[in-house]
Amino acid sequence: MRTYFNHLLEGCVRMSLESLKVQIIKKAWEDASFKKSLLSDPKSAIREAFGIEIPEAIELKVVEETPTTYYLVLPPNPEDVPSGGSVVNLMW
Repeated sequence: MRTYFNHLLEGCVRMSLESLKVQIIKKAWEDASFKKSLLSDPKSAIREAFGIEIPEAIELKVVEETPTTYYLVLPPNPEDVPSGGSVVNLMW
């Protein structure tokens, strides 16, 4: 299934969404400066590190789990998304 985020990668670096996620996480674990930037300004951090421009209309939040804190992300309800929209497919 092709996601909207994969579409954003066209013309930039071609990689799967999962591969990109792994690379971002790995870089954050290895580079404290990148991790700090990623947490405070994720779009800029990803653009600077990977050359990927995330559109202004997309809001991206990065949170850090701890051994005792976990996050559950709820995607949009498909019934609430206008037909033809790709919002449902925009899931990390």
